[in-house]
Amino acid sequence: MAQTPATLHLKGILQTGEVWLDGNPLSPEKSLQVINHSPKGFSWGYGGSGPAQLALAILLEILPEKKAAAFHQDFKWKFIATLPEKDFETELDVSGWLSEAVSTG
Repeated sequence: MAQTPATLHLKGILQTGEVWLDGNPLSPEKSLQVINHSPKGFSWGYGGSGPAQLALAILLEILPEKKAAAFHQDFKWKFIATLPEKDFETELDVSGWLSEAVSTG
């Protein structure tokens, strides 16, 4: 696993559920194979199944599967549920949160 990032650049289009992580399209397919929260895809701005799927997909890109699965609900509440429930583009400062997640569990 590469060094964990300090920030993540995240962009999303609500109507289509499309999300880009650090400029790369993010697909729900890999995350659906780990935990199937939302077969309809990604969403954000609240605490439901679409945001949980997005949180898991993001963490699978930067953490081992076991840690991603263990911490995705916390990540959802901290970063994904608090996004505006509309199109967005933002930088998430995840350095402190990731350091704690990587050192526990």
